Amino acid sequence: MAVSQGFSPVADPSARVLVLGSLPGKASLAAQAYYANRQNAFWRIMGDLFGAVPDLPYEKRLEKLKAAGVALWDVIAAGERPGSLDADIVRTSICINDFSAFFAVHREIRAVCFNGAAAEAMFRRHVLPMLQGMDVQFIRLPSTSPAHAGIRYEEKLAAWSVLVALLRN
Repeated sequence: MAVSQGFSPVADPSARVLVLGSLPGKASLAAQAYYANRQNAFWRIMGDLFGAVPDLPYEKRLEKLKAAGVALWDVIAAGERPGSLDADIVRTSICINDFSAFFAVHREIRAVCFNGAAAEAMFRRHVLPMLQGMDVQFIRLPSTSPAHAGIRYEEKLAAWSVLVALLRN
């Protein structure tokens, strides 16, 4: 089985909020872009919150996030995943991103927001034990994945609006 390679973080050194997914899915890997599946609500939500609307070119969307103080990355740097569901990730194959190095450069991060339960669980299991003395909030948000269609868009948007409040503080 082929190993999926994640992306580099999208972050300005002054970022205050880090949004973490698990590992890019097939559409994202093919496009070499975070949340490239058109049914994923991520960019629609980022459009409503920060003007990073899905119709903007990808680089412009990333610029909008960075300007707002939002960093974007995944917990997993590489791993085997035959599909795009988090449940498909072969747990014994995962390689975790280097969060110690990330937080050493991005010292203004005050909140880590997880795009769904899988990202949070992997972070808490593989990363949190290595981080000592950080004054950071951890917040799980509803997954923007189309696989989580049980939550309406309006409910997801309301939950994700916490990003705006976190950036104001």
